[in-house]
Amino acid sequence: MGKKSKAAATAVRHQFQAETRQVLRLMINSLYSNKDIFLRELISNASDALDRLRFASLQDPGLLNEAALQITIQVDRKAGTLTVRDNGIGMSQQDVMENIGTIARSGTRRFLEQLAEDQKANASLIGQFGVGFYSAFIVADAVTVLTRRAGDGAEQGVRWWSDGGGEFTIESEPREHPGTEVILHLKPAEQEYLESWTLKSLIQRYSDHIGFPIMLLKESGEGTAEAEPEWEQVNKATALWTLPRNEISDEEYRAFYKYLSHDLDDPLCWAHNKVEGAQNYTTLLYAPKKAPLDLMLQRDERTGVRLYVNRVFIMDGAQSLLPHYLRFIRGVVDSQDLPLNVSRELLQENELVGKIRAAVIRRSLDMIARLSRDDAEAYKSFYQQFGSVLKEGVVEDFANRERILNLLRFASTHEPTAGAQTDLAAYLARMKTGQDSIYYITAEHHVAASNSPHLEIFRKKGIEVLLLSDRVDEWMMSYLHEYEGKPFRSVAKGDIDLSSIEVVAEAAAKDRTEESAAIDPALLKRVSDALTGHVSAVRPSQRLTDSASCLVLKEHDMALHLQKLLKQAGQQIPESKPDLELNASHPLVARLAAEADDEQFGMLCLLLYEQALLSEGGSLPDPAGFVRRINTLMTAAPATA
Repeated sequence: MGKKSKAAATAVRHQFQAETRQVLRLMINSLYSNKDIFLRELISNASDALDRLRFASLQDPGLLNEAALQITIQVDRKAGTLTVRDNGIGMSQQDVMENIGTIARSGTRRFLEQLAEDQKANASLIGQFGVGFYSAFIVADAVTVLTRRAGDGAEQGVRWWSDGGGEFTIESEPREHPGTEVILHLKPAEQEYLESWTLKSLIQRYSDHIGFPIMLLKESGEGTAEAEPEWEQVNKATALWTLPRNEISDEEYRAFYKYLSHDLDDPLCWAHNKVEGAQNYTTLLYAPKKAPLDLMLQRDERTGVRLYVNRVFIMDGAQSLLPHYLRFIRGVVDSQDLPLNVSRELLQENELVGKIRAAVIRRSLDMIARLSRDDAEAYKSFYQQFGSVLKEGVVEDFANRERILNLLRFASTHEPTAGAQTDLAAYLARMKTGQDSIYYITAEHHVAASNSPHLEIFRKKGIEVLLLSDRVDEWMMSYLHEYEGKPFRSVAKGDIDLSSIEVVAEAAAKDRTEESAAIDPALLKRVSDALTGHVSAVRPSQRLTDSASCLVLKEHDMALHLQKLLKQAGQQIPESKPDLELNASHPLVARLAAEADDEQFGMLCLLLYEQALLSEGGSLPDPAGFVRRINTLMTAAPATA
């Protein structure tokens, strides 16, 4: 078969979408490692087409013909072509335009940026971003697609062709049978993919557990028009999840995960369970090693597990079986009790689905918990990738909140080493005698949290504080009130009373020597008047030991760094004024008390407020004015020899 179809009146040339052209350019010119994945991607697409035909035939049995559903792979040494063929759902001309002419995926731009940074290392992202078809251009200098949608007439067949140069042609071409045929015109340097042993090896490595037979034309049958072609099945074509666990090797589990997820990396862990009795279903769940680039943007996308009913594929990304916060979990759920014609709407209403969903959530969390117990290093890696998403579950899944809380890890003042984290159970075990709260602080980033002036009294007394710097932390903590009966308290909000907590003798003695430090109420009133409109009150601080001032929010106020973030996003934030606390023993507060000039006094008060605002991650309403005040004070102080 030639590389390009004959000129025809019906042939129409089209330009690829701009991002598609970028993908093609990277495929053709950059991706030389892991090029074998092209066959895995094409076989996976063919398997999906067969699954979708079988599901569609539940509503319209006439879509199935007498031929067995299968994938065939054929080589033509003379023409230098490799053909991957299926008799699945097929595509109409509109389907071809939508599925091959464009890449309809919100994360495509991020995919391209990441791929461009490290093209070889990130070849594994191809399938994850829905661009698996284009991997064909890694080994082919042109690709032809012949297809016809099941249920359409023979005259509605479609021919698509491209050399990957930025354009493609589409024309009508009669096709006797529905399904899709992808013909790769291999590059001269890629002729190894015409060898049967190479193809068998790749199929058995990447696609052995595809649920449909993958048939390869035997060598003896190639190119002989007189002889009947002989085909051999290369894969096992067994639904892996239906086998007993003791009959499945770890390598087979890993291979099946790669088929499901289009991931070149092995899974981090997996859980395989079969339930029999009042309900009958099987689950096979995986946790990946790495998060996709757009994980935090996927909340509204259908991702996650595949649903089967009696081994018949029903749908991808069955959202009804997994909550959003577990959207990184991959796997299959196969039920014997759901009806074959189950729809997404029915899934949302079906009582049995609710029970299966509860079990899938429980088994997913148990799998993650087992990883945390058995392999601390692997769990640390997992948490770096998916910890922020897990935190969403604290808000969204009250029934499993305790399970989720036990999986969370936090930086804390107990261990200042970079990257060190603790769990809540360990925090409780280290609480001081008389301590009745779990203390925490939220900030824009870890450095801001660990250097916050609000921590000064806690460090002095040796009381541990959790340092929270994920973007979701402030939102999560607004819904999280206690753990094991101990309330959470922000050290940056409300009044702090540590008098009931026992501290070491040295710290207690130092406390007694500093108790005499106080601030004249008249000075507090004068500062409050100078900062009218900025703060709601001014008071002596029980928090500060080194810093001059800090801002304290009300118990239910939003953290300043989050207010700044939302304002930058154009959102309206309710007005709330913090309190200003002053350190009675700080020299700057003594300077305030001695300042007689009202203008100078007002400038000093404003600077104390602004530096407290900056230390909390807030934004200055008048940065230029702040600089002018600093410069004025610096030039007013005479240089000394």
